Amino acid sequence: MRRRSLLLAALPAGLVTLAGCGDDKSDSGKASGSPSPSASSVPPPKIVDGPLPAVTDGTKFGEKPTVAKGTGEPSKNLAVKTLIAGSGRTVAENEFIQANYLGQIWDTGHVFDNSYDRKRPLLLQLAQGTIIDGWRYALTGKKTGSRIEIAVPPKWGYGESGEPRAGIKGTDTLVFVIDLIDSFNSKSSAKGKPVEQKVAQGRPALPTVDTNTDGKLPKVTVDKKAAPPRKLTSVYVLEGDGEEVKADQTLLCQFQCVVWESGKTYRQTYGSGRLSEIALQQMQQTVKGLAQGLTGKKVGSRVLVVVPPELGYGDNPPSGGVVKKDSTLVFTVDILAAM
Repeated sequence: MRRRSLLLAALPAGLVTLAGCGDDKSDSGKASGSPSPSASSVPPPKIVDGPLPAVTDGTKFGEKPTVAKGTGEPSKNLAVKTLIAGSGRTVAENEFIQANYLGQIWDTGHVFDNSYDRKRPLLLQLAQGTIIDGWRYALTGKKTGSRIEIAVPPKWGYGESGEPRAGIKGTDTLVFVIDLIDSFNSKSSAKGKPVEQKVAQGRPALPTVDTNTDGKLPKVTVDKKAAPPRKLTSVYVLEGDGEEVKADQTLLCQFQCVVWESGKTYRQTYGSGRLSEIALQQMQQTVKGLAQGLTGKKVGSRVLVVVPPELGYGDNPPSGGVVKKDSTLVFTVDILAAM
């Protein structure tokens, strides 16, 4: 199983709707051994510009850095320094970030975690209770494209309990170098190029989907009188230029689900102030067709996935909802990022 970052305090399962910018609630559950969130009554840390160890190699954005061991006593405050100033979006609290990072212990220089070797950037929300507070306070207000170095004292890291899985004691100050790649909020959408839908002879026409890229709900038009396709169908509405999604990844998405037979909406995130994370391996256990339809598609795309009953809820739909027995499901998914 792919190792998860020790920074996370909450793990997505299947399709999880998560708060976006402007909404400080979260539906994701807490994982054992994760850092405890600070109480809301605790004043924010004082942010200072040092001391911080030198980055001695891998000094360019995107390169795995080598960081010197800390010398002397680290600050009791949160030390933050911008090593490379980016020119992208300004990150706000409660937004999602995509970042590469390396973390090590001040006193020993021991590297306890890094995403560069995994070749998969971290994707997480800058929200209280989902990440150590040192990251939340240090990265809020920074621009994407920036490289940030921070030194996090225990109070704003893992607290007095430390993180035994990583060899972090409750007295350890932690040093991170973070490459802030991108950020996302509830107004984010796919930015790919529109793809003309061509209907093959003898096959049913697919629903039409708007190609707006303003984060608002794209209109989906379903011909309810037409017979839906019998096989799983997955096509681009907007084709992005990111990497192809792998079957073991978790996706950050905007999405909506419409029932073909009634035209009624089952679920959506567009316009709700929220985003969703889809863990494809877990989605295989609930709506297998959605997981299969997104695998292999490019990050940055809007994808139309038509899921036949046997790859959806079949004869066991959610109770009391618009999805009925043997419903065909129509998904539109904006793939914002993948981890």
